[in-house]
Amino acid sequence: MGLTVHLLGPPRVERPGADACQMRSRKSWALLACLLLSERPLTRGRLAGLLYAEAQDPLRALRWGLAEIRRCLGVTLDGDPVVLGLPPDAVVDVTVLAHGSWTAAVDLPGLGAELLEGVTVRDAPAFESWLLSERRRIAAAAEAILHEAALGRLAEDDLDAATRLAQRAAAMSPLDENHQALVIRLYRLAGDDRAADRQFAAVTELFRRELGAAPGRAVEQAIGEGRRRREAAADDASVEAIVESGAAAVAAGVVETGVRSLRTAMSLADRAGSGALRLTARLRLAEALIHSLRGLDEEGLAVLYEAERLGLDGGDLAAVARARAEIGYVDFLRGRYDRSHRWLSDALAVAGGSEAITARVTTYLGSVESDRAAYGPARRLLSQAAGLARSCGDRRTEAYALSMLGRVQLLTGSLPSAAEHLDAAVRLAEQDHWLAFLPWPQALRGEVHLAAAEPEIAASMLQQAFARACRLGDPCWEGIAARSLALIAEASGDSGRAFELLADARRRSNRMADSYVWLDAYILDAQCRLGRRHGHPNTPLWVGALRRLASRTGMREMVVRAMWHGGALGGAGDREAARLLAGDIGNPALDALLAGRALSRRTQSGA
Repeated sequence: MGLTVHLLGPPRVERPGADACQMRSRKSWALLACLLLSERPLTRGRLAGLLYAEAQDPLRALRWGLAEIRRCLGVTLDGDPVVLGLPPDAVVDVTVLAHGSWTAAVDLPGLGAELLEGVTVRDAPAFESWLLSERRRIAAAAEAILHEAALGRLAEDDLDAATRLAQRAAAMSPLDENHQALVIRLYRLAGDDRAADRQFAAVTELFRRELGAAPGRAVEQAIGEGRRRREAAADDASVEAIVESGAAAVAAGVVETGVRSLRTAMSLADRAGSGALRLTARLRLAEALIHSLRGLDEEGLAVLYEAERLGLDGGDLAAVARARAEIGYVDFLRGRYDRSHRWLSDALAVAGGSEAITARVTTYLGSVESDRAAYGPARRLLSQAAGLARSCGDRRTEAYALSMLGRVQLLTGSLPSAAEHLDAAVRLAEQDHWLAFLPWPQALRGEVHLAAAEPEIAASMLQQAFARACRLGDPCWEGIAARSLALIAEASGDSGRAFELLADARRRSNRMADSYVWLDAYILDAQCRLGRRHGHPNTPLWVGALRRLASRTGMREMVVRAMWHGGALGGAGDREAARLLAGDIGNPALDALLAGRALSRRTQSGA
């Protein structure tokens, strides 16, 4: 084995033919973590500001730390920005955790351990602020790997291994409804009804005690799961007819009936043993559960893992691409961006020449990059996706890509471009009668009107979007519209109403387990801004919630915003850390916020 770097748990370095290396300075371990965890090489000035700002000569202290890393790892470490030259066969545990396969990551010796365990750094408040965020992100990544591995073992029909992995994930985050639902489902599938009932009772009591509410639909569905039934035999033509009727019912809006038919079709296909029908039934069922029936993404994921394995076994790479795309989409919604990016990249690798699949996957990839504030790649991917969708006549994917591209322009202050893309998304959705999607671009377009100082137009559009979202019962669309309506209330001078609407927006957007996590952070950021402006007593709670959420998920801009809010409340090192981290994002709107100035009209016009 070549060079191995362990940052999970007590840090250490293993080199071939040498004893494990221990660097003398804790700041050298901290510096190594910065170099390995940053998405791009950092400048010497930024590294010195993070770790050595209190030294008499920060750059000289940085050079000493770099020299110790160079000696310990036996690698090149030069330049400005600093480039760490690892050998091709080097293994870094945090890299495997973020970007490796679950089969590799689940065997990491430090999986579930704290990043840089036991390492504390004095006189570096900006680094301590950064490290707290990274520790939360790494812990969430470990949870995601355990959950992913449990689903993978379930797809292999290894229920014992799947249950052990799901239990570890649930132990790390007991209030995660999807972890608990998976544990209960696995007990049911194994025929251990007593264990399932005990787990359900314990989870119900925990949620009522800690959250004041019962578990949601995902847990209820899991406790209702039984051992997979052996349906009466049916020929292939009958199974295919049930699949088509179920899919047609879902498309017509009769979702519950359609899903029941698709579940029956899946069982019948398993009984008949037809590989193609088993795969088709699973893909149709999973897409219905994820896109049409709220609160059941977890069941959909389990079906998708089975579909991917069936596709690989049968050599159907187009089906594999579809399954991976939807797994990546669910991880995107849950804020598991590294895992989502891996699944979506793997989907592209087997998509072949299918423009429709490539357009959908590229749209999801662009959305991932937008959520984690990589706005340049997001623009490129979403523009590419919209073009691909247009060329193959997929209006819905084009509308979705354009709506996310418009959101990027809104978040970065390019209001005319945002308006153009969002108007196009609304038109496409209306032309295709995609009423279930329409509130999303309408709510974002209303926010563009508000940012352009057109509150009356904004209010009219947002009220329409909110009413449509409520009729659909879509938590995400309700939440985004309610958030923007709160900003309308604030602009009109009714701050009390604004706080009420923001609280309502969070309740609506989070009422199911498969909520869109970025939206929760977006609402929290608005609460923090208004809370600071008006001295609301809950502001420290909102800032803490935003920081925990943004850190765990790797939403880089939201991390910066949480630090900035925390610094305004007196958090040591928060404002300096925010400034240092914002430099890697390149968002004019964020830069203006941190500089305490309004965004220039030149920037807003897209110039």
